[in-house]
Amino acid sequence: MRWDVAAFDVFAPVYDLFMPAADRTALRKGLACADRELERCVEVGGGSGRVAREVGAAVVDPARGMLERARARGLETVQGSGEALPLADESVDAVLVVDALHHFPDQAAALAEAARVLAPGGVLVVREFDRSTRRGRWLARSERLVGFDSQFLTAAELEEGIDRAGLDARPVEYGFGMTVVGVKV
Repeated sequence: MRWDVAAFDVFAPVYDLFMPAADRTALRKGLACADRELERCVEVGGGSGRVAREVGAAVVDPARGMLERARARGLETVQGSGEALPLADESVDAVLVVDALHHFPDQAAALAEAARVLAPGGVLVVREFDRSTRRGRWLARSERLVGFDSQFLTAAELEEGIDRAGLDARPVEYGFGMTVVGVKV
C-alpha cells in the first residue's frame, strides 16, 4: 500500500476538520460545461465525500477509512484507484477529481480512465492546485516533507494532459486553486 493511501486511512477520522468546504461555484462552473444531462456523477479520489455530497456523486477511493466516512454520509462508495476505475465504459455523466490528482501515481492513466468512463457529452472536472503559484510551490514542498509523493501540475500541463486523454480541455479558473474541465466529444 502506498504511503498516501495508508496516511489517508489514518487521517480519515479527522480529515474533514482540516479541509476547507468544497468550492461550490467552481464545481457548478465545471459541471455546466457538460453537453448532456448529469444524472450519474462520480468523484474519483473522493475520500470522505465532502465534495461528492455537494453534487450527489458516488465516491471512488483506494483508502478504506475514507470510504467509511463517505458511507456514513449516505454516499455510494467503491474502493478503487483512479488509474483503474472499477466502472464500465461510458457509464457516467461527470467525473470529478477535487484536490486529489496530485496524489495519483500515474496521472495520465487516471485522466485516460476518466475519459473512458465518461459518456459522450460528459464532463471531467479537475480542481487542483497550480504548482507555478507561490502557494502551489509551498504546498508541494509541504506535502513532500510529510512523505507524500505528490506531483502537482501547472494549468498548462493539466490542460495538455486532459487533451492527451482525448477530451476537449476547457480552463474554467486559474490561480492557486485552478479548475480545468474536459468534455467528451
